Amino acid sequence: MQIIEILQKEFKLKTEHIENIIKLIDEGNTIPFIARYRKELTGSCDDQVLRELSDRLVYLRNLEKRKEEVYALISEQEKMTDEIASDLENAVTLAEVEDIYRPFKPKKKTRASIAKEKGLEPLAEIIFIQDGTISSLESLASEFVNVEKGVGTADEALKGASDIIAEKVSDDPELRKELKKLINKTALIRSVAKTEEDSVYSMYYEYSEPVAKIPSHRILALNRGEKEDILNVSIDVDESSALGSIDRLFLKNDPITKDFCQMAFKDSYDRLIFPSLEREIRNELTEKASEQAIKMFALNLRPLLMQPPIKGKTVLAVDPAYRTGCKIAVIDANGKVLHTGVVYPTPPQNKVAEAETILLGLIKKYSVDCISIGNGTASKESEIFVANMIKKSPHPVSYMVVNEAGASVYSASKLGAAEFPEFDVSLRSAVSIGRRLQDPLAELVKIDPQSIGVGQYQHDMPQARLNEQLSGVVEDCVNAVGVDLNTASVSLLKYISGISEQTAKNIVSYREENGGFKNRSELKKVKKLGPKTFEQCAGFLRIPGGENKLDNTSVHPEAYGNVKAILELFGRNIDEIEGDTLSDITTLADKYGRNNVAEKCGIGLPTLNDILQELAKPGRDLRDSLPPPMLRTDIMDMNDLKPGDKLCGTVRNVIDFGVFVDIGVHQDGLVHISQICDRYIKHPSEAVKVGDIVNVQVLEVDVKKKRISLTMKIK
Repeated sequence: MQIIEILQKEFKLKTEHIENIIKLIDEGNTIPFIARYRKELTGSCDDQVLRELSDRLVYLRNLEKRKEEVYALISEQEKMTDEIASDLENAVTLAEVEDIYRPFKPKKKTRASIAKEKGLEPLAEIIFIQDGTISSLESLASEFVNVEKGVGTADEALKGASDIIAEKVSDDPELRKELKKLINKTALIRSVAKTEEDSVYSMYYEYSEPVAKIPSHRILALNRGEKEDILNVSIDVDESSALGSIDRLFLKNDPITKDFCQMAFKDSYDRLIFPSLEREIRNELTEKASEQAIKMFALNLRPLLMQPPIKGKTVLAVDPAYRTGCKIAVIDANGKVLHTGVVYPTPPQNKVAEAETILLGLIKKYSVDCISIGNGTASKESEIFVANMIKKSPHPVSYMVVNEAGASVYSASKLGAAEFPEFDVSLRSAVSIGRRLQDPLAELVKIDPQSIGVGQYQHDMPQARLNEQLSGVVEDCVNAVGVDLNTASVSLLKYISGISEQTAKNIVSYREENGGFKNRSELKKVKKLGPKTFEQCAGFLRIPGGENKLDNTSVHPEAYGNVKAILELFGRNIDEIEGDTLSDITTLADKYGRNNVAEKCGIGLPTLNDILQELAKPGRDLRDSLPPPMLRTDIMDMNDLKPGDKLCGTVRNVIDFGVFVDIGVHQDGLVHISQICDRYIKHPSEAVKVGDIVNVQVLEVDVKKKRISLTMKIK
């Protein structure tokens, strides 16, 4: 199997780039490093393509390894043929390889194996040949009667022969392949209720849909309903078509054996083939649905992490609650906690006036700019209170309801306890909610990605696979932005290319002992941070105000000499790397000819372009170019909404069948995929992403069920 050829065909990349990517991965380079600093070798592939290619490479290598194992196992049994070898060579999935191995795989005790022990395999083979030489099945079977072996009659012998034929047919890879095609093309997946009580699965109480068309989210919903013992789920395929496939492959025109063989085939289908294929097809559906759900989670996670930070603002965080009161925290522009406390504006205490006095006092004392409100229990009441309160503030204050998913996980974690040992769990949660508004990326990396809550059915996913994919997204985001080497937490540093959690701790220990890093080269003094790790991480770590101004850019130290050559070419120097002093550098390079600059300075064109961009705007934050979060100063009630109302909102979640939009009424509204835009789209992610600010119009409001239907096709 030519892995490079397969990857080249699937990813539409040049062979040399595929070869280079594989070599870079095998040498232990991380995806962010390859994507950023080896563009000449990869054809400027981005991190997402590189991760997909890396995943596919692992699968193809595992496939090749399994083929070799199966070849050896069959050869050991001295049953390898040219046909089997060819089938193995041409297999393109692990499932195909396992189907080829199935007839040779050692089995536990079965009806067929018991019959073979009784010496009935020759009888089964004679019947299965169907060559017209048998005059009577009974007389043939009587020759295999052996009381000592447990075969007392001809009927018992025929029964054993039928079991052997049934198993032989069920193991045939060509038949399994044909029946899988039949099921995938024509079968229905059905569900029926196991209860008469109303539930979230009511729409599936008597439901069917073609296997070929059922979307991922419905597969996962059926699986969960089945797991909760509310639904019975099955696959329904036309049995006559399936048996017809078996007949076409194995049945011959022999009147003596025909009925017997067809009965054995039906037994094989009912007892062995269909139950096995049903499990296999459902597993494949679940696997595809899981991959789609994981892909959606990753797709939503990226823009959530990359939301622009609210820089230079003092934030008042409110973690809503009823009986225990709303926990509050004032956090300065640098993330330092200035004040914590509790107020009781919500039921049952309803101490609204007292809470107003306290919070307005804090707003004045600390010059609070905005308020961050968690979207959990009592969020609506807290938002109403805040919206009314800030109208009385002597200076403008806005607020935003933030997704608090995972805040409680962080606050109860060892990390939360280590960061704020003096605070109880609820106050840590308030701090997390405030910091999420100030710098979403720096705060959200402290939480397991699965707990952030921007997917669907994430708890039903293969957790190892989910964690692998989401951690990759976090890693890409952290490295795309870069981190301040002298202030970044262990939680942030451990996602930097090449840095393990232990190395991150060693970096923090070093700066605590030595008063911070003065240059990137000093990283080499960190315990267990060797040359390879330095190569992988150095370009993503920033040192504002360091000895070398390039250390506060994304330029890799390996290219510092090239930067010097570029600057000298235009009569400039490194001391000018600050603010927009070198904003004309791209114009100068264009006049000179970028290809000429690259050749003269000994650097590839993609890397030159990155360097020029960084020199023109050193230390830039990618997130600053994105639309800022939508801050509010007032609130609406769901009861105030009516069809036709036009509103502005923030996309909170993108799923297979639509998007949920926060329109400031506590309950997110749903824009169905058919209402997103006028052009046809296969998936909502083609048009919107998490964090987008969108204009919507109300279609329908169901206060009782707390459902709001919206459209982005505004009239």
